[in-house]
Parts: sequence; C-alpha cells; structure tokens
Amino acid sequence: MEHKVPRVVLAGTNSGCGKTTVSCAVLQALVNRGLRTGAFKCGPDYIDTMFHSRIIGAESSNLDLFFFDENTARCLLAKNGKGRDISVIEGVMGFYDGMGLTTVRASTYELSKLTQSPVILVVNAKGASLSVLAEIHGFLSFYPDNLIRGVILNRCTATTYDTLAAEIISRFDGKVRPLGFLPALSAASLESRHLGLVTAAEVKDLKDKLQILAEQAEKTVDIDGILDIARSSAPVVCEMIDFPHGLEKVRIAVAKDNAFCFYYEDSLDMLREMGAELVPFSPLDDAELPQKIDGLYLGGGYPELYAERLSENRSMRESIKAALERGLPCIAECGGFMYLNEYIGERPMVGFLPGRSYDTGRLQRFGYVTLTAERDNMLCKKGEEIPGHEFHHWDSDHTGDAFTAVKASGKSWSCVHATARLYAGYPHFHFYANPGFAVNFYNTCLEEKHSHD
Repeated sequence: MEHKVPRVVLAGTNSGCGKTTVSCAVLQALVNRGLRTGAFKCGPDYIDTMFHSRIIGAESSNLDLFFFDENTARCLLAKNGKGRDISVIEGVMGFYDGMGLTTVRASTYELSKLTQSPVILVVNAKGASLSVLAEIHGFLSFYPDNLIRGVILNRCTATTYDTLAAEIISRFDGKVRPLGFLPALSAASLESRHLGLVTAAEVKDLKDKLQILAEQAEKTVDIDGILDIARSSAPVVCEMIDFPHGLEKVRIAVAKDNAFCFYYEDSLDMLREMGAELVPFSPLDDAELPQKIDGLYLGGGYPELYAERLSENRSMRESIKAALERGLPCIAECGGFMYLNEYIGERPMVGFLPGRSYDTGRLQRFGYVTLTAERDNMLCKKGEEIPGHEFHHWDSDHTGDAFTAVKASGKSWSCVHATARLYAGYPHFHFYANPGFAVNFYNTCLEEKHSHD
C-alpha cells in the first residue's frame, strides 16, 4: 500500500552541530502556524521524543533500523504520519554515523534512503566561512545516492549567511537549497532536556526558549521551503504489520510520573490496539496499584533521583510486591527493574527481586543488544530473540540470567529476571521489534483476568 506522508529529515554533520536546536525551532514554528505537525526520532532515544511531544506539542515516536525491519520502519512512518501536514524526522549523531565506526547501519542516512525521505543538513557555521562549503561538498559526495536537498546553517550571522547561500546555489548546481540560518541565541540554549527531572517552572522556561527559537526561525529560516521539500516526498510503501486487534479487554497498570517516564508510545499503542486499557498510576504519589488490573508495566526513567520518595511510599511498595507475589504479569525495564530490587543505593525498594542497585559513575553496557532467551518465559520461548538497548549509569548486583545479551562486537553477558509472569532487567525493547512478545504478554494478562472469574 502507498501512503502520502509529507516529511523531511533534519540531519546533522555531527553530534553537537545544533541539529536538535534547529529541529526544535522548526517544529515549534510549524506548530505555531497551526499546521498538523508530527515528529520522529531516528534511534532509540526516549528524551527527544518526549521533548517533541510534551514541550513543543508535536506528537513524536521512534524510527530505529536496529529495532525494526524495513517494512516495519516504513509502516510506523506511514501510521504515525497519517493526517499530518508535515512530519520532521530528527536524525541521530552525524548523518552517516551508524552502529560502528565504519558502518552506516542504523544511521540517519540509511533511514532516509529506506524511507525515501528528503534530507536537510544542519551545518555548524561558527568560526568558519568557505570551509562550510567544503563540508557540504563532502557530505554530498561521500555517498552520492544521498537525499540531501537542503542546508541550514547554525550559529551563523546574517552577513555570513547571505554570502554562503549565494555560493551554495552556484557551486552545487541547484542540488541543495540554502534554507536559512539560526544565529547563536544564548537566551534559548537547550543544554538539558531531561524531562523526567523538570518542575513545572522549568517546563515553562523550556517553552519560553522554544518560542524564542520559533520566532527566530520565522525570521531567518525558510519554513516555506522546508514545507515544499516535505510535500515533494515520495509515497511510503509498506505492508501492514500483522498482530491481533480487538481482543478481549485487559487492564494494564502503567507507571507514569517523573520517576518512570521512558516508554515507546508505539509499544503502548500496540497493546491498546490489541484491546488493552492502559491505566496510568504514580509510584511516587499513589498509595497503591489501581484496582482490578491484569498486568503491570514499569518503564524506565529516573528512580535513583526519586529514591527517597519512592522508598517513603511504603504502601505502594507493599502493594506492588504483594501483587507480584500473587502472580500479576509484569514487565519492568531498566528503572522499573531497579525499583523491584531490594534497594536503590541505601533506600529500601519493592524487594520482589534480590539485589541492590548502585551508582557506577559511568555508562554500563551502553548500546544496542540482541536478547536471546535462555529458557521459556512470559514473553517468549527459549531461543527466541528481540533487539534491545541499554542506557544506564546504575547497575545491580543481581541482573538476572534468563536472557543473553550480545552486542554487534560479539561481547555478551547474562541479564534479565524472567519467569512465566515476569520480565525484569536493564534492557529496553520495542514491541514492534517482535510483536510476538506483546501478544504473549497480553495473553498472560488474559490468563490473570480469567483466574479471578
């Protein structure tokens, strides 16, 4: 099937070039125009998608070519881009940077090619002049089949931009369009965007900064030119993904507060489309789990920063432990897994699982992994696989042994506590990476529901 999805990829020459600032400025300007605006993030990142959705107001989700096969990536682009005037896909790292030092696998370039999405390259012009043209030339010629159609210069002055824009037009024979610039704006710096940490006052501050960026973008970025490129996008071609819809209803409690905020929205949507009612609750503020639930989902987040409050909420800890001891089906990823340990630091937690989580001071086992089950469990049979991702500074002295995680380098380790009613470990995963995991979780929740009939 073909789907019309107006879209552009905003890609950077490298991390730190300002692509997130430019992406946010453009997205906010589009939202301010009243356009039906959506966003995607290339890669597994949770924070950028939350930022797009919660602060800017552009509903956002992930497109990840390690998690998804080609058809799934296209289908999620088509599904989430439906009915939008424009979708902006924010790239990851530099345009050609992939999973390893010498590969474009899972890069922004690979995603743009696979989805036939036109690219606008963000180039940092600070401290450079003609060298900016050399950098653009390098990106255009490195893989000549790239879909780079425009350039935005970041940290650039108006005088410099006017000169360089004329050179871009003359030197590259119309292959790329100069689409404006953003000057350095100290009043709108976005160094920290950890949404799980911000207070209401900080959210207002972020929104104020985004308005400054959007106002500047309307002045010095060619928003109409970006829309023209987006509307020229080729249709997205895909076959719909097969998983059950409209099953008997189950109620799944989902932890959502400042401590637990990392979820792939498409994963939650899959559960909803299968028939689940997702019931939000707060381990920080609520006294106990919601009533009449058939499953529990504890996502990642920042439980270590809220350890005192989580620990002091003893009634919630006891409610969760009792429910799990009765066999309530549960997925607990990363921060959710830490919460189920006996301790986070010195603070008592749920204590359903043995062990203490502790701060190592640096990233642990960071990056993509392939998870293979060592024995049958709630989500899959022995030997089945799903792609995953780890990103955490804290570790546990009991990380589990129900799965083996393997990196692309070949490095491997044991991880995850898993039983017929539990998945709990540091690796995150996405249900669209293997819908069978979602189906098995759902069916286990159905079993729990029927056990009370």
